[in-house]
Amino acid sequence: MDEPTSFPPHHLFHHEAMKTTFYLRICTDDVALANSLACECFYRIDELEQKLSRYFEGGDVYRINNMAAGETLHISEECHECLLIAMEASVHTGGLFDPTLGTMIEHRKTGQDGGLPEPTGQLIVHPDTPAVTCHAPGRVIDLGGIGKGYALDQLKVILTGWEIDGALVSAGSSTHLAIGRPSWPIDLSGDRDTLRIHLHDEALSASGTAIQGSHIVHPDRARDIQENQPTRIWSRSASAAHSDAWSTALMLMAPEDIEAAPAAEVMLNAVHLEDNDGFHTVGPLNPPQSPAG
Repeated sequence: MDEPTSFPPHHLFHHEAMKTTFYLRICTDDVALANSLACECFYRIDELEQKLSRYFEGGDVYRINNMAAGETLHISEECHECLLIAMEASVHTGGLFDPTLGTMIEHRKTGQDGGLPEPTGQLIVHPDTPAVTCHAPGRVIDLGGIGKGYALDQLKVILTGWEIDGALVSAGSSTHLAIGRPSWPIDLSGDRDTLRIHLHDEALSASGTAIQGSHIVHPDRARDIQENQPTRIWSRSASAAHSDAWSTALMLMAPEDIEAAPAAEVMLNAVHLEDNDGFHTVGPLNPPQSPAG
């Protein structure tokens, strides 16, 4: 994301984690406070990565994915909360967002030969205590589609506890969360055009084959991304975790379902997509959006 000259005055920090670059733009006149908050936020991101990444040996998700049948594993409060949010998102998206398709995602990302493997196994996430039980092994948790958004939501908890004017926290160019009073101009780059939106106290997530390659898999192996779907799509929500999950699910929806989603789902505020007629927005927006120039 290029930084428009119309950004509010802020202090910029960046940090490498979760296979991306996190950016913090903090609006305050207190330089020492901004530096202290950035350090606290980056420490929190690293802490969450260890708990949520399926590649971090010894972390919560790694241990869940290596459970034996009948085993119950006690996990961190953060991992448990993220799993519950992911399960809630799965329900709201009709199962199109599924955090247990790690084997299928890995098959697609690495370009392995043959069709997608059949999902097997069953995990039970306890609703009232931070624990997971493996009923049958085979399911592989992958929180890549929601973990970065969850991390941004956690940063909001930190930042809103201090006297700052606001902030924009970003996980690469794919997910942004605007906090507080400022309105942040963000340019959405399509295949043929660019749309400038203004993000205020809201999250925005992008997904698409043009952004991360063919990484999205349908829970039903017999179905795949339809040819007439957009190559890029952006979802807006009050929560960055929700916008992350919805940006993935929307890529798997039929066009008519995308049109209906913002009005039907409390998790989803609006959708931007680019089709043959240019950029198209579904859902109420204030202030109005405009082509970038």
